[in-house]
Amino acid sequence: MNIPSKLIEEAVEEVSKLPGIGKKTALRLVLHLIKQDAKATYGLSDALKNLRENITHCTVCHNLSDDSVCSICSNTHRDHKTVCVVEDVRDVMAIENTMQYRGVYHVLGGVISPMNRIGPDQLTIESLIQRLTGSQVEEVILALSTTMEGDTTAFYLSKKIKTLEVKITAIARGIPLGGELEYADEVTLGRSIITRTLLEA
Repeated sequence: MNIPSKLIEEAVEEVSKLPGIGKKTALRLVLHLIKQDAKATYGLSDALKNLRENITHCTVCHNLSDDSVCSICSNTHRDHKTVCVVEDVRDVMAIENTMQYRGVYHVLGGVISPMNRIGPDQLTIESLIQRLTGSQVEEVILALSTTMEGDTTAFYLSKKIKTLEVKITAIARGIPLGGELEYADEVTLGRSIITRTLLEA
């Protein structure tokens, strides 16, 4: 790609590092920013800088948060006796968009994947077990993607949680086999949450 300006080229290079953004799309975005007034561009850069410096993980559930405890965990109107275990933050957002679930969450930060050298110790599994031990939690919903890695993680978790005398359920298989939660439509995902099934380890 022949770009006459080194400054534009550097900006395009950085923008194209974002997932799903190729060089042509990056150039289109950069040229769009150049056309805007300086306030709009600085607003974007300030928001990204603020995000990078101040975003944190909830100390309870490991969801992304502005504060040490996220707005879901600190909400007294949520059902804190039900914990929905998900792979990452995008799954929390997907389930919240269904408006069918009023419990709280636990974000694992991934799934067990020997092929990618991700074991249980690299996830927040120990934090989950500590959270459940001696707590008032009555049910744990395993809302993991229906992939081989997701099923492996669910099986591992069910074995760990079984000793704590907490009911373990899994979302119903309204989610297609091999599907990712973040791509599921809200109706299907909501129905899967409502019709979750008891998981037998």
